[in-house]
Amino acid sequence: MMNTPYYLVDKAKLLRNLERIAYLREKSGAKALLALKCFATWSVFDFMRPYMDGTTSSSLNEVRLGRTRFGGETHAYSVAWADHEIDEAVGHADKIIFNSVAQLDRFSPRAGGIACGLRINPGISSSSFDLADPARPFSRLGESDPGRIETVLDRIDGVMIHNNCENDDFELFSRMLDGIEERFGELLRYLDWVSLGGGIHFTADGYPLDALCDRLRAFSERYGVQVYLEPGEAAVTDCTTLEVSVLDTLVNGRHLAVVDSSIEAHMLDLLIYREETQVVPNTGPHEYMVCGKSCLAGDVFGTFRFEAPLKVGDRISFQDAAGYTMVKKNWFNGVAMPSIAVRELDGSIRNIRQFGYADYEASLS
Repeated sequence: MMNTPYYLVDKAKLLRNLERIAYLREKSGAKALLALKCFATWSVFDFMRPYMDGTTSSSLNEVRLGRTRFGGETHAYSVAWADHEIDEAVGHADKIIFNSVAQLDRFSPRAGGIACGLRINPGISSSSFDLADPARPFSRLGESDPGRIETVLDRIDGVMIHNNCENDDFELFSRMLDGIEERFGELLRYLDWVSLGGGIHFTADGYPLDALCDRLRAFSERYGVQVYLEPGEAAVTDCTTLEVSVLDTLVNGRHLAVVDSSIEAHMLDLLIYREETQVVPNTGPHEYMVCGKSCLAGDVFGTFRFEAPLKVGDRISFQDAAGYTMVKKNWFNGVAMPSIAVRELDGSIRNIRQFGYADYEASLS
């Protein structure tokens, strides 16, 4: 049995998402690019590759990872490219997307003949968190003035519009797309491709996938464009757990359990968005607040119920630990970095990567 903590990627559960992505590609005609900002565990890229068209990125490092480890189409986007980055980014990419007209003006002459795109900010989004809302006031994420965008149509081949966030409501997505068409539709007719970004939770059970496929195909045919989606969480939702062990239990007004992991180091989004992780089945008469081992007072995974009292050595599995989790892990407090393991389709578990002191030391100077 592996020592905890470790992230466990379950290929059978991952496959369920990938098959739905493949269905969407076939029925809608849209292409699907893995959003590396959400999930970049390249040890399973060979498994994912047949079901997706490539990757999309948010930095030079991600562009390079997408090209060298995933292959297929490689879209390069950054909120702001630096002078020393642009040539290498172009060297790895099939398309390069600029966040502003100013960046397009500055760097498109160095694009080396690859397709150029521009990010559009439609001013609407599905985000319930101001922190993650690309349409928040004073947003720097994309151009929003149709007149300004029109002036550069002769220098771009497509646009990227990313305004969904954990959106599992097809009707909301469709209404927002109506608004985009009303505001930018005349511009879209001059383009070759449109990326509608990620954040569409179309692999969820019960999502009206056929309706989404029909909507995307109609959009593509109306404007004569290739549609791209950039699934991140939709590709990896519910396929990975963070496996931890209980190190101590105590009582201070309620029952507490300390585990060999940390939200700030290993599930940072819990801290950022003030959320709790999930434990399944989360039933039973014994309630514990499960806490991390860092010195952060608010290092708490959540409060859960168990069938028996927790004791030192008990294992706990935190659910949905792939998206925006493994890409954000860090060495806060020097807490041991979780290993990465994969459960194969035959049920066997393979230890892919372990981290030790040398990795911790190398991350510093």
